Amino acid sequence: MTIRLDYTNMMAPPIDGAISPAEWNEVASSFAAAHDAVAMQHQDGTLGFIDLPDDRALHQQTLDFVARLREGGAYPTDIVVLGIGGSALGPIALRTALRAPQWNLLDAAARGGEPRLHVLDNVDPANITALLARLDLHTSLFVVTSKSGGTAETMAQYLIIRARLSATLGEQAAKTRVVFVTDPEKGALRTIARAQGVVALDIPGNVGGRFSVLTPVGVLPAALVGIDTTALLAGAADMRDRCSSSDLSGNIAGTYAALQYLADTKHGRHIQVLMPYSDALRDMADWFVQLWAESLGKHRVPGDAGVGPTPMGALGATDQHSKVQLYMEGPGDKTVTFVAVDEGGADVEIPRLHADIPELAYLGGHHLGELLDIERRATAGALARRGRPNMTLTLERVNPWHVGGLLMFLELATAYAGQLYGVNAFDQPGVELGKQFTYAMLGRADAGKARAEWELLPKSDPARVL
Repeated sequence: MTIRLDYTNMMAPPIDGAISPAEWNEVASSFAAAHDAVAMQHQDGTLGFIDLPDDRALHQQTLDFVARLREGGAYPTDIVVLGIGGSALGPIALRTALRAPQWNLLDAAARGGEPRLHVLDNVDPANITALLARLDLHTSLFVVTSKSGGTAETMAQYLIIRARLSATLGEQAAKTRVVFVTDPEKGALRTIARAQGVVALDIPGNVGGRFSVLTPVGVLPAALVGIDTTALLAGAADMRDRCSSSDLSGNIAGTYAALQYLADTKHGRHIQVLMPYSDALRDMADWFVQLWAESLGKHRVPGDAGVGPTPMGALGATDQHSKVQLYMEGPGDKTVTFVAVDEGGADVEIPRLHADIPELAYLGGHHLGELLDIERRATAGALARRGRPNMTLTLERVNPWHVGGLLMFLELATAYAGQLYGVNAFDQPGVELGKQFTYAMLGRADAGKARAEWELLPKSDPARVL
């Protein structure tokens, strides 16, 4: 079992104008310093995501909770995650990757008796109303995920769900249909859990939201629908151990970070595309976009122009018919990382029909998986032929071990890239002002300063409204 990275098409030669040997040699020493800085942060206890594969006590919280539910004899038919950002994108990516396609549309027998998994990742009332109309609250479990316990969107969802549960089931029963995933010590959810006896699982204090997929944020929903979370964490541990070296040639996540950093800062490749050629990994691209964007798009010092690449998700072969035209002939400001899978599981042979029609005859006897992989290789080759840098990350198969490794690979690459850019990859100051304005307009008691600042903003000019 392994994950490998082929970055031949990122380098010059063979790609004219790509990363030169001199640039690669120069960044090797910068990476050694970046790796050491990340290691120091880890030793200081500030990078808890690195320790998650070994945190057996934290994993046991999830395993024990799921076991109690199964032993209780009334296992949920539906799991509903209330969360936003990393609290939603991680569970969605795991469901798509590690459960059968169209999981929520399958009947109970096809799901092996495991529950459906829904993720409410927004506060659009139409979507929430529609889901609640379909659910049986007597057999549903709501996972409320917010480290701070103050996320406006998630807390609004929670209040609606809690009121609906109480009205339908009664207050005592309502408390058994929710579980919190939050900070171990503080925050509104932890306060409610202590006061009312609601089960609460921990997000370690030194693990930020977009790095939390291997905490109960992602592990609990995964375990609740029957995913092997022990293998998930084992794959993450293996990847972490592969990335222990400060030698760039022996560190796969460091290599990825350095390639993307050089492409952006030295070659104007400011847009970085992650393009899985697997429907199972399609939502991994959205998870990556948040991780890369929120971690690296920063000011180095207040008031500067800011740094950071712009990530984009795509899906092969679907987006060969929408986005690849831009990648091939649009501005030369992109890198593309293809994600390939060696063993795609069950395959489908293409029938040998219409042998008299040349446009169809050549397809007969091939397989869909073969076609998908050939399309990936053809697209990578076409981009290379046009001087467009690309690389290929290959998983042997899509299973919990490899998905865990992929998650850790991208998280470590993000930590290294933050050091190369000279920014803190673990904060998000750019989103805080919007949150404060939201609190102010909703009348939150501690938002007086933001309310005063909001009042100073320019008012809409009627002459500029059409």
